[in-house]
Amino acid sequence: MARHDARWLIGGAAVAVGLLVLGTAAPAAAHVTVTPSTTRAGAPAVLRFSVGHGCEGASTTALTIRIPATINAVTPTRHALWDVEEEVEQLDPPVVDAHGTRLSERVASVTFRTDEPLPEGQRDVLEIALTLPAGPGTTLAFPTIQTCEGAETAWIEVPGDGQDPEELDLPAPTVVLTAGDAAEGAASAVDTLTAVRTGSDPAPREVRSAPEAPLLALGALGVALLAMLVAVAALAQQRRRS
Repeated sequence: MARHDARWLIGGAAVAVGLLVLGTAAPAAAHVTVTPSTTRAGAPAVLRFSVGHGCEGASTTALTIRIPATINAVTPTRHALWDVEEEVEQLDPPVVDAHGTRLSERVASVTFRTDEPLPEGQRDVLEIALTLPAGPGTTLAFPTIQTCEGAETAWIEVPGDGQDPEELDLPAPTVVLTAGDAAEGAASAVDTLTAVRTGSDPAPREVRSAPEAPLLALGALGVALLAMLVAVAALAQQRRRS
């Protein structure tokens, strides 16, 4: 009988842990997010935009990413299932980039479009290579329009001063720039250039763009503590009854 009760306790713990995991993971699947290969201000980076769901069940046909005004040049990564369109705008006055090249226009937005819609319940990742601007502590927002079959979702909300990003229903993907030393910057540049040339994923270094990351960490800690407490209680009860 003691063993039977212990099994019920452990089974109940497994159900509780499963529900907690599902509740913790839900926010991560609720947004279009961006993961940078580095967040170091002034460094080359590859931004990976993740699309994990459709628009209220409708399949995704396009994703339009608005590029911040502080970024003057981007290079989309080729994708077998998606065509790439760039919206270009004039720079007045022209600017000179880090290589001394005079730029009179910039890519204002990048649209990935597909003839094979991404079904609800499946995910894909679309990439853009660029050089992050200077200014550690700056938050770069990439307002994104997700177009689906007969529907559309605008991930364009940016938190105001003092506003909690978790309060937003449709938050724009964001990257927070950080400081870094020369050695880290050199390693990041090598990783990013290698990824652009080979089509592989660069090694992530300082990823702070996903607002769900702290929630996932807390959820994982809660799961571990709950499982440990229930297991100890079950073992103690079994020993008392044996």
